[in-house]
Amino acid sequence: MAVFLAICTLLAGCGLVAGGYYFDSVPTPTDLKLPESTTVFYADGRTPMAKLGAQNRTIVPYEKMNDSAKQAIVAAEDRTFWTNQGIDVKGVLRAAWANVTGGQRQGASTLTQQYARVAADLRGVTYSRKLREAVIAWKLDDTYSKEEILGFYLNTVPFGRGAYGIEAAAQTFFGKTVRRDAPAARQLTQAEAMVLCAMVKQPEADPADPEGAPGYDPARNATAKQNSIDRWNYIRDGMVKLGYLTPRQAADLAYPDTVRPIDPDAGRSDLDRPTGLVVNHVLAELRRTDPFRGKPDEVIRDGGYRIVTTVDKRVQDAAEAAADIRRDSAPEAVRGQPKNWQAALVAVEPGTGRVLGYYGGDRGSGADYAGWYYDEKGQARGFGQHPPGSSFKVYDLAAAVRDGISVKQRFDSPDTKEFPASGRTRGSAAGPIRNAEHAPCQPDCALWEATVASLNVTYFELTEKLGTARVIDMARRAGVDSMWETVRGNPQPQRVDLRGDPADQVAKRFSTEVGIGQYGITVQDHANGMATFAAGGKRADAHFVRSVTKGDDEVWTEQLRQTDLGLDREAIDQLDWTLRRVRAARLDNGWDSAGKTGTWQAGQSTTQNVHTWMVGWTGALASAVWLGTTDGKPLRTRGGSYEVYGSTGAAPIWRQFMSRATEALKLDPDRYRFREPGFPGDTPEPSPSAPAPTTSAPGPSASATPRPTPSSPSPRPTGRPTARPTLSPSPPPSPTGSPTRSRGPR
Repeated sequence: MAVFLAICTLLAGCGLVAGGYYFDSVPTPTDLKLPESTTVFYADGRTPMAKLGAQNRTIVPYEKMNDSAKQAIVAAEDRTFWTNQGIDVKGVLRAAWANVTGGQRQGASTLTQQYARVAADLRGVTYSRKLREAVIAWKLDDTYSKEEILGFYLNTVPFGRGAYGIEAAAQTFFGKTVRRDAPAARQLTQAEAMVLCAMVKQPEADPADPEGAPGYDPARNATAKQNSIDRWNYIRDGMVKLGYLTPRQAADLAYPDTVRPIDPDAGRSDLDRPTGLVVNHVLAELRRTDPFRGKPDEVIRDGGYRIVTTVDKRVQDAAEAAADIRRDSAPEAVRGQPKNWQAALVAVEPGTGRVLGYYGGDRGSGADYAGWYYDEKGQARGFGQHPPGSSFKVYDLAAAVRDGISVKQRFDSPDTKEFPASGRTRGSAAGPIRNAEHAPCQPDCALWEATVASLNVTYFELTEKLGTARVIDMARRAGVDSMWETVRGNPQPQRVDLRGDPADQVAKRFSTEVGIGQYGITVQDHANGMATFAAGGKRADAHFVRSVTKGDDEVWTEQLRQTDLGLDREAIDQLDWTLRRVRAARLDNGWDSAGKTGTWQAGQSTTQNVHTWMVGWTGALASAVWLGTTDGKPLRTRGGSYEVYGSTGAAPIWRQFMSRATEALKLDPDRYRFREPGFPGDTPEPSPSAPAPTTSAPGPSASATPRPTPSSPSPRPTGRPTARPTLSPSPPPSPTGSPTRSRGPR
């Protein structure tokens, strides 16, 4: 009755007669949608990668909280909480009397009223607010148990430093948790909870006087620390009065000096690190799933989800150490080079398509040079497409062995050759096809020799023989989902979805030069293609999300599927056998490895390169590395040299990464050995012993090692698993050149 009279008095004092409106329209906790931080984790599900959301909040059910904060907050803010009716009757009457008499506004409230104020998003100490606060509190106390209301409060109120709710506060200030099921050493203690609950009185410094009114964060300044100590003592006394502590326990309790320093970068939430680009891909991927399709990103960011990514922290660390060429950990060949140099690296797990490592740049808010994705507005972002040069020849070779063309089949491979069917003749603007490298086998080379020497003439003829549709189909089925075509009159290449139309229709948009790597693809797609070959010709879609959960509920989980390229065991063995002979692909850590370099020249130049690549695999890990420039200018070393090739630019990054990543994964290389092919139907020919020849030195004058003498390799065991819009913002103009004016790729 006293509560009713107090409210009526306040209603009358405010001159309001529509009190029933407040009773019908006030929000209750079941109506309230609290923003809750979503945390993105590495693949182990324990190591955080980033935190998303407008507010740093992690909701913990009341029954799963330990008693530390429950007791401290009652002692600090409302010592009659367990017995009152949700309203401070005397306070309401004081407010009503002040309203009638024109006295000072009143602000004291119960815990229930404080929660009501936050829940209704009320601001300022006004009579209308005080009235609504009282009505909501009365309704809450009548509807919910005290335990429920205290849980609502502890999960809602701000504690400072951007932490909302007791769990976020425990993590932010002490690196601990309030969960009672956590190890005892990680649980928030009574003394620590008292420090946090002291801050509720004033979570942040007064912006008008931050030094004089700094609040209760002991790390802010000396005044704030003294405020905190005084308030802590007040809470301790209250806990004795309420029976939560005995006088002896209170006397033995010490004020904790373990509050973490204020982190000025705490608001970054790690989104501006290299893994911020991973988060962009995670969000893009989730937007295509049933639970989140058609919903704004706030649903994900503020939904309190646990997103476990595919990215392995060990692999990611190795990727950043090698590909971030500004770091001292990068290979010496690329470290300390001009500012316009840029690298990108993507690693994919064979057989699953899980992206284990992703480096597209050093800032999550910056350019993505490894891939592209659709943002929340449906705009394509990132410019990770680059002409792959000779690294694309892996798909030509795969298409050849699938069609029964042996890597020992011989091709006419002179330095220069005309191809009338493709318009590459001496009388054409493009001119004939020219090799950028030389090999002792010329002019009559086996396909494997032409591969390790990267002879363009051989591979152009091979592409004509197979047909561009067959080559594109192999790349598409292996993992290259997009390719960028040159459109007359458009300064930027246009993305073509290779999965949209049949391969023979898509092929009409590209020329035979596709076989020597003229048309841009992404580092991510290229890595996925390599993973397919590493998995014995079983393609799995590259993806970034393993699972999404909320509480105990599973919201989404990865869909692991494989498709078969149609490569039999012999074809895979010939592919491995050939590409392990590329010198740049050789690892010195005992792993069998295969790979291919690539270089694309700038404009009409025959000596300057703008894109370099290294791609390849072991049986357990596949990756692709691109090294180029941010402004599209040729790669020029700090010493002024333009002698930068796939073998000297991207390859050192690839080798360092693959060596350190495979070591970090702690896998047995003997389980992933390559097998020797049988070469059925072929005339016996000297078989190169591993590691076999490749170009002896980078550059136009490099030549392949002479053909080896006969050897009798013994079979190796194998344990390998068998398992269209223009991008915006647009990348800087890149003089990638055209095969009509350049010598071609390396």
